[in-house]
Amino acid sequence: MNPTLTPAALAAKDAGTTLIIDVRGPGEYAAGHVPGALNLPLDSLPQLLGELRTAAARRELIVVCAAGMRSANACAQLAAAGVPATGLDGGTDAWRAAGLPVETAAQPERNVWAMDRQVRFTAGSLVLLGLAGSLVTPWAALLSAGIAGGLVYSGVSNTCGMAVMLGKLPFNRPRPAALAPVREALQRA
Repeated sequence: MNPTLTPAALAAKDAGTTLIIDVRGPGEYAAGHVPGALNLPLDSLPQLLGELRTAAARRELIVVCAAGMRSANACAQLAAAGVPATGLDGGTDAWRAAGLPVETAAQPERNVWAMDRQVRFTAGSLVLLGLAGSLVTPWAALLSAGIAGGLVYSGVSNTCGMAVMLGKLPFNRPRPAALAPVREALQRA
């Protein structure tokens, strides 16, 4: 179990002693993030482990996402690599709910939907496809049933396999050049 901070506890910390890493996609980050956070999407984390290790030796590493699941995953990956990190309990959703300010950034060159919107669109499309296909063959309804089962499991387990899969698509991954500013900021931290 990785340690977490409440939004109020993070807001009370001295910004000079912490380094906040937002592991959401670039579009989600641009729409609103904890002030001062660096954007390092979860799938890109392994590429900058060395820099994160060095930065964590100088400052407390706080990992943030939308609701806390991706940041918990990131903290677990960092812990496995020997890098201490703390998550933000409830993520930026809890940060906003606490009435704390968010910063916005320029939208990335590609206009990418937020992950939850991509999941809703994909799940809905697959359910409709299964229902339409069931007019041709009753077996197609199994697609809709499978998606429904996956959504129930996602709600119960508070994980989302569809989001993990969608996150691996090229448009959800930052371009390699997009990591250069993060690498530089980690080296300065």
